[in-house]
Amino acid sequence: MEHTSPSSSAPSAASQRFRWELRNCRVQRGLTQRALADLVRFSRETVAAVESGRRFGSHEFALRCDDVLGTDGRLAALWPQVAAEQLAADGRRGPRAPEPARLDRRVPRQRGRRDARDPGAVVDAIDELRELIGQVLNGQPETDDPERRHPPAEPLDNQR
Repeated sequence: MEHTSPSSSAPSAASQRFRWELRNCRVQRGLTQRALADLVRFSRETVAAVESGRRFGSHEFALRCDDVLGTDGRLAALWPQVAAEQLAADGRRGPRAPEPARLDRRVPRQRGRRDARDPGAVVDAIDELRELIGQVLNGQPETDDPERRHPPAEPLDNQR
């Protein structure tokens, strides 16, 4: 996924280095932005935006460029620093204060509407869906959990 670079802040060292390396290697190989874009399966606009600093790009973009440009992993090696700058530049991304993982805490399943802003409710909903999908795909009967059991459907009149 590509992320837009903030226009109000000056570009940082890792981002500048990444852009310079990308452009320099592309030019040394005699490739246009369009040619590189075709080879890495990204748009020319993406290549141009990353080189100019309007976007950060993505780790996948760095890996593909390394492969096509034969840079021996230079761009991918810079990526962790670029990603850290990206997180710092975008205050909405990443955890504000890391919380320790609580693997022993089990959130009780809820029926009805859940608050989509509650990460625990979202994770529970995803887990429930995965379980149901697994049951359907494996042809397993529903669990013995009374809160999850549904009454059998009445047959239609024409099926009696």
